[in-house]
Amino acid sequence: MTVNVRVGGLVVLMFSAFCSLAFARDLGQDEALHLREKGLIQPLEQLLQKALERYPGSKLLEVELEEDDDVYVYEVELLTPSGVVREIKLNASNGQLLKDEVDD
Repeated sequence: MTVNVRVGGLVVLMFSAFCSLAFARDLGQDEALHLREKGLIQPLEQLLQKALERYPGSKLLEVELEEDDDVYVYEVELLTPSGVVREIKLNASNGQLLKDEVDD
């Protein structure tokens, strides 16, 4: 859905439908368990170990399971021993590393 809005003589296009599709959807515990039981995602413990092995001695800050464009993703935030927060994204279905960067 596109909406034209006139602001101070300028026409601003708002793409509300497109913007709402651009965000990942966080999944709850029940949904995660259901996906794991169906074999659609790997166990968190298994993939969390993979993330922690990238930065030995790191502390786990947060884990989220998201669905982004029909792909299930574990987003893991770690605090490294040097005090840097890393954001690691892993494909929850196959364990593939999707992203590893410093979190702002």
